[in-house]
Amino acid sequence: MKFRFFLLWLLVAATVARAEPTPQPLTIGETVTLEALGQSRTVNIILPPDYASEHEKRWPVVYQLDGAMKQDLMMGAGLMRWGALWGRSADAIVVGIETKDRQRELLPATQDPAEAKRFPTAGESAAFRAWIAETVKPMVEVRYRTDGRAILVGESAAGHFVVETWAEAPGLFTGYAAISPSLQWDFEALSRRPLGEGQRPPLYLSLADEGGATETGMERLLAALLQSQPYCFSDRRKELRHATALHGLLPEALQYLLPTKADWLEEYGMVLRCDRRGGER
Repeated sequence: MKFRFFLLWLLVAATVARAEPTPQPLTIGETVTLEALGQSRTVNIILPPDYASEHEKRWPVVYQLDGAMKQDLMMGAGLMRWGALWGRSADAIVVGIETKDRQRELLPATQDPAEAKRFPTAGESAAFRAWIAETVKPMVEVRYRTDGRAILVGESAAGHFVVETWAEAPGLFTGYAAISPSLQWDFEALSRRPLGEGQRPPLYLSLADEGGATETGMERLLAALLQSQPYCFSDRRKELRHATALHGLLPEALQYLLPTKADWLEEYGMVLRCDRRGGER
C-alpha cells in the first residue's frame, strides 16, 4: 500500500513539474564596455518595446548620466517609459552612461580650497564631455535608429555637467535637463559665465531645498537666461529635497524637452509647473 502511494506521489510530482513554465531571460536592452579617462565603464542602451518590430521608425535618445545598473539607469528608464505610456513625453531610446569618480568626470577644476581638498580628483569634465561627443554619441547614432533629437539629463554634479555642456558645447545635444545642478561649485563660476550671442537649445532647470550658494547660482543663471534663451525652471524648494529631485522632476523635464500632442494631460495633472519666460516650447 505504501509503495503504491509512493508511486502515485511520484506521478503527481512529475505532472506538476512538467506543468511548470520554464523561466526565460527578460531582455530590455544592450550594454557595451568602453574606456574613458583611463577607466573601463559601461554604456547601457534600453530600447523602446516596439523597436524590433517597427523597422522604419526612428526615436529620440535620452542620454542619462550616472546611468549604470547600480546607479540611476532603471529609475530613469522606468520614468521615461511611464511618461511614454501616458503620452506625456515622446518614447525614446535611453542611453545610460556610467560614472565612477563623479567629481572627476562631471565637474571642472575649482578655485575653492575647501572643494579642492575634499575632491582632489575633480576637474576633468571637459575630457569626459569630449569622450561622450567623440565616442558614445557616434556609436549610438550608427548602431541605432535615432531621429536627431538627443537629450542630456543629469542631477546634482551631473546637473552641473549638463549646464556646463549647454554653455560650452550647446550643439552637442538638442535639449538639456539639469535637475538640482550643483551651481555652488567653484564659487558659482558657471553661473557667472557670459552666454554670448545666439539662441541655444532648450534647457530644463530645477531647484529643490539646496539653499545657499546653489540657490544664488541658480538665480544668477536665470537672470541671464531671461534675456533670450528658451528654458523651463521648476522651483520646488518647498516640496522636494535634493535627494528626491530626480525622482520627482524627470517626468516633467522629459515632457518639456520631448513634448507630444496629447490633449488629456492637464486632466490628469500632468502639466508643466515651471516658469518658461525665456521661451515657449
